[in-house]
Amino acid sequence: MPLFGTDGVRGLANGPLTADLALTLAQATAVVLGQGRSAEARKAAGKRLTAVVARDPRISGEFLSAAVSAGLAASGVDVLDAGVLPTPAAAFLVGDRDADFGVMVSASHNPAPDNGIKIFARGGVKLPDIVEQRIEHAMAGPKLLPTGPDVGRIRRFADAEDRYVVHLLGSLPHRLDGIHVVLDCANGAASGVSPETFRDAGARVTVIGADPDGVNINDGVGSTHLASLAEHVVRIGADVGIAHDGDADRCLAVDADGNIVDGDQIMAIIAVAMKERGHLTDDTLVATVMSNLGLHKAMEAHGIRVEQTAVGDRYVLERMNEGGFALGGEQSGHVIMSEYATTGDGLLTGLHLLSEMARQKKSLAELASIMTVYPQILVNVKGVDRARVGDEGVQEAVAQATAELGVSGRVLLRPSGTEPLVRVMVEAADQEIADGIAHRLADVVRQRIAL
Repeated sequence: MPLFGTDGVRGLANGPLTADLALTLAQATAVVLGQGRSAEARKAAGKRLTAVVARDPRISGEFLSAAVSAGLAASGVDVLDAGVLPTPAAAFLVGDRDADFGVMVSASHNPAPDNGIKIFARGGVKLPDIVEQRIEHAMAGPKLLPTGPDVGRIRRFADAEDRYVVHLLGSLPHRLDGIHVVLDCANGAASGVSPETFRDAGARVTVIGADPDGVNINDGVGSTHLASLAEHVVRIGADVGIAHDGDADRCLAVDADGNIVDGDQIMAIIAVAMKERGHLTDDTLVATVMSNLGLHKAMEAHGIRVEQTAVGDRYVLERMNEGGFALGGEQSGHVIMSEYATTGDGLLTGLHLLSEMARQKKSLAELASIMTVYPQILVNVKGVDRARVGDEGVQEAVAQATAELGVSGRVLLRPSGTEPLVRVMVEAADQEIADGIAHRLADVVRQRIAL
């Protein structure tokens, strides 16, 4: 089974993800990413390889980031230890400091016992599959470790947070004065930097989920648990709520009445604003196949084209890089603004969303009304052969359902990449219609391609 998943290496800390694995992975990363023209040019100029290392506040991050730093330093790489910071901050700092690569120790929205290791190449970009494969292969290879003065040094990156905050504030088209926001930091990596940044941008800030103790990350708070944020916003009469996940690469929101505003709605608001400013490259938004039909219709109404990718922010980013597009993301709240970031950035997204509220002097509910969210149902059909999703009978049923829905809905069958199941997604103008068609299709899938 491959070591790297869709977003780095992830698993139970001290289960499959041990300090030994972290150290070996770091050494292999130094070997692979220490090669190439830029690295050789640096060496020729007498400069040492440099890496930025950061983590979220879960307890296992302490020993895993120490192991990563040890592996890098033992391989002759100087380490800039940025401490607890969001994943997008780590990615930004790699480019800002002209480092050769970076490592983020985080399991994002997963519970505290899990952890992960994400690696960024030069410029703060995610690694392509082929490079991950080379690193995994290098883990089993020989380690030519330097001695004496050639070993790496580990230094505290003292102004890492300040650099990131200045970068975020410099991206804003409009200050947030007059907006009262509740920030839910998921007891995660944004707990220190997010409240500071929103206050510096002019907002009045109330904070929840910003008391990390190493074991409470994502525990009933953050972008995967929005009930507490909605309750706080309504109870204190705030204008808006912003929720991050554990490593703050996501942003979801709630309006003044506690209604959820998801990633699709956030992208719609930002896309139209960017088009008005002339910043939306080719008037194009990149989104996954799971984005709501309402997003497509709203963008069409505003003269914006939507390019679709497979599910996963890495696929969104790949298409954005290929086409030079400026905005993309997922319904889950991963929003990528390539003018300012190389990955999803929950703080950047939240700041720009509130900036539009302030600029237009409109509530979030008014802005979100740009898009009608179509009722959507997702049914997981288990115990089926996902490789046979192209079965003739299944496809006939899909075609029939698609014709039945017409332009007012859509059908998507998506085989799982890891389990014997097929996901049946149906959108329609009416929830009852969506439910009926989805369960009818699920029955066909179950009958036709059962294991």
